[in-house]
Amino acid sequence: MSETTPTPDSKTAVVIGVGPGLGMSIAHRFGRVGYAVALVSRSATRHAGYLSSLADAGIEASAHVADVRDREQILAALDTIAGQRGSIDVLYYGPGAIDGGARPGSITEADSDAVRRAMDEMVYPAVDIVGKVLPGMVERGAGGLLFAGGLSSVVPMPVLGSLALSSAALRNYALTLNAALSEQGIYAGTVTIGGLIERGDIHKMFTSQPGQFGGDGDIDIDVASLQVKTLNPDELADAAWRLYADRDRPEVTFNVFG
Repeated sequence: MSETTPTPDSKTAVVIGVGPGLGMSIAHRFGRVGYAVALVSRSATRHAGYLSSLADAGIEASAHVADVRDREQILAALDTIAGQRGSIDVLYYGPGAIDGGARPGSITEADSDAVRRAMDEMVYPAVDIVGKVLPGMVERGAGGLLFAGGLSSVVPMPVLGSLALSSAALRNYALTLNAALSEQGIYAGTVTIGGLIERGDIHKMFTSQPGQFGGDGDIDIDVASLQVKTLNPDELADAAWRLYADRDRPEVTFNVFG
């Protein structure tokens, strides 16, 4: 773990699954309005660069190593952050859904084991993490839970197979949390994303290894010429902030596929 010097009186936003695209844009967006930021990812390899970027912007930050799929590790990281900061005021959950460029099988090929794996990797960790931070938010009568989800949660995308099911479950979890918590001063919401996010790892993987990603009628991408429709992570992060700040709706959707 590495960090800049914290100011105990400032509020803290935790970014789970931080990467160079949306995760860092979320960190900068909340930092810009005065939040200290705690970054969490499963490797410390890029933490020094992340912290330097935030420090250059005058944002207090710390970085922590934890894999959301390791329950004890991620909960211990949250304990460390809460111990250092005094509270976790906003939690953003956005770990990557695909490892190493692996392409999921079609929904017609998905079996119960594949669905369990998808839920294990995305949904069950979210439930554990929320269960850890929510009691403190309820006690204070304030807080926010933000989730990043895929377009397959609202648009049928058979090519994503079991990932479509876990994406839908995560979206439903966020919306149902908001319904349960809104009268207690706590916001929950989701940014539903359909498109490659600029500067992100998946976008980098796609553009550097296009042969690994075949064309498919479900996704409007011209692989041969790399006419890839993309999303600006800063715009997504601003939308996430507006969801939390305005609290007038539980979801915003970005869809570059038409």
